Amino acid sequence: MTHADPRIRAATEADWPRIWPFFSTIVAAGETYAFPDDLTVETGRGWWMSEPPALTVVLEDAGRILGSAKMGPNRPGRGDHVGTASFMVDPEAAGRGFGRALASYVVQWHRDQGFRGIQFNAVVETNAAAVHLWQDLGFEIIGTVPRAFRSAAHGEVGLHVMYLDLR
Repeated sequence: MTHADPRIRAATEADWPRIWPFFSTIVAAGETYAFPDDLTVETGRGWWMSEPPALTVVLEDAGRILGSAKMGPNRPGRGDHVGTASFMVDPEAAGRGFGRALASYVVQWHRDQGFRGIQFNAVVETNAAAVHLWQDLGFEIIGTVPRAFRSAAHGEVGLHVMYLDLR
């Protein structure tokens, strides 16, 4: 069977019910996001679905949403020239390059929007795949907040602050 190439497009409200299953699985695993543990399909929407000037996108392959990312200014006002982003890939689709596709999209989107850099405030240090991916795309770890995240598997671990200069 031949599949079309995966495409990344702006998320719509109709996509949220298809994002929620992997979003809730990833959050419940307790390894990558410091979202509240008691999210529901309705409260989770507010944590992920962004409004302009931010953007939430989905990665769709053969009609199935396999990942999502949200991106936009890291801070308002005088800090809005530096962006930030978060992304998730359905665990069932891991290892197939979808995370890299979303990550590359995030970087290019920030460039296209005129951002001067991208700052990630909280990359869990034990999330080796994400740390490696971001470093491979040019991000640097500029600091680590010790014991700032309670990992379900590892206890208290550090959160990296990572930065990519887009100038």
